[in-house]
Amino acid sequence: MTASIQIDRAPNVQYLLRLGDTCLILAQRLGEWCGHAPVLEEDIALTNVALDLVGQSRALLTRAGELEGRGHDEDQLAFLRDERDYFNLTLVELPRGDFAFTVLRNLFVATWAKLLWDRLHTSSDAEVAAIAGKALKEVRYHQQHAADWVVRLADGTEESRRRVDAALAALWIYTAELFDSDAVDAQAQASGLGPRWADLREPWLAEIGAVFAESGLTIPHDSAFRSTGTRGVHSEHMGFILSDMQHLQRSYPGGVW
Repeated sequence: MTASIQIDRAPNVQYLLRLGDTCLILAQRLGEWCGHAPVLEEDIALTNVALDLVGQSRALLTRAGELEGRGHDEDQLAFLRDERDYFNLTLVELPRGDFAFTVLRNLFVATWAKLLWDRLHTSSDAEVAAIAGKALKEVRYHQQHAADWVVRLADGTEESRRRVDAALAALWIYTAELFDSDAVDAQAQASGLGPRWADLREPWLAEIGAVFAESGLTIPHDSAFRSTGTRGVHSEHMGFILSDMQHLQRSYPGGVW
């Protein structure tokens, strides 16, 4: 069994891992829909979104490894860290849920990611800025695809509306973490690497509010609950998804095709 790697928790490295890990774990969750989506077209669409997210994650993990300077490549960072060394949003590690849960989560994350990538497009790190240029084109599609489905389901049958309402009740309490700011993103802002996440809150609410207005949904009240995945403290679901993700790499160290 391959031993875990030890990573450098420097602020610039953590900042990139927070986004890279979020893309990686959401891609894993979306991959669970392959062969199980409600219609064939969505089976392909969700898989394509997952592949886009894997590509974004690969680029960010590669850059994080370069900045870290310990020789860790994208595969080592993806598969050989302990749970506490992943910094993804808790929102993306929650179990797959039903289709309404999936598209609403995709809407929340894609809207946030679009705003973040847009600002990273002018990052002081030229490599990050280049990654953002490509990712921004992809995530605009992710957002529109999710928004279309949220409106369709919310304004559909009684059953589809019930499922959207249930998804909203389950997911909303985790959205506060999208805008948590700490010393990591304060340093990123100071260096020009990227924005403080808190600065994304108002434009995110405006865009989500526009989709909700079209679909007849209401933005819930804020909750005192705060999830902490970006600080390495995860839900009980994270260990299970890592067990699946890491099995092959840890069972066959250094294996190549």
